[in-house]
Amino acid sequence: MRPLLLLLLATAHGLDTLDYTPTLANDESLGGRLTGSTFVLEQPRCVFEMDNTSDIWLVVATREGREHFNDSAQPGMPEWSFHRFLTNSSSYLTLGAMLYHYPCPKPSGELTVLRVGSETSCIDDTSVPNCNGPLPNPGPYWVKFLALNASGPIATTQWFGPIELKKAQPIPSSSGAGVVRSGAMIAITAILSVLLAVLLAALLATLCSSEACGVGSFRPDAASIRRYNTHHVYDQPAARL
Repeated sequence: MRPLLLLLLATAHGLDTLDYTPTLANDESLGGRLTGSTFVLEQPRCVFEMDNTSDIWLVVATREGREHFNDSAQPGMPEWSFHRFLTNSSSYLTLGAMLYHYPCPKPSGELTVLRVGSETSCIDDTSVPNCNGPLPNPGPYWVKFLALNASGPIATTQWFGPIELKKAQPIPSSSGAGVVRSGAMIAITAILSVLLAVLLAALLATLCSSEACGVGSFRPDAASIRRYNTHHVYDQPAARL
């Protein structure tokens, strides 16, 4: 019932609902089309046919916020601020631009996109209600464009969504990390054990090649040959000479 009432209210104010739906940027060379807190849309070129003094605003909403969004919303109103959105997760207005910022046709070779959620300087600054701050969670989100002039909203596009942002990858559990560490420690221990055994063998070989192991000081021929002098040899005078 509420969406129907909002539609009737918009019709009563002469709001024109355009046959246009926002789209995500389709340039394959564009990096970060979807991140953990931002997404990139194509600019609404050749969509609005009105005077260049009109403002074009982007409406960002959650599922519930989309159902309760009032097309008579005005930029700068507290209920449609980015900071209120962080607490009530409904909808907010951001990226306001004049119609002449979206010239038609699109200039050749020009990158015509809008990055939603790219400003960080105004996250805590409530004096900037239309802050284009980072989105607080993966969503999903819905978006549409709303055109306003001095008398209020005059045209709106269709809603586009759901847009789901990238989610952070879970950190490996401690048990899995322990298994990896255990395997690595076993391999390192085995390698060190082999190297230690090789060094010990080399050390023993070095020591046993010296006199410490008796090698070189023990000569079988010297030990087995003995000199005997009989006692009667020294009794002879010639032997004493």
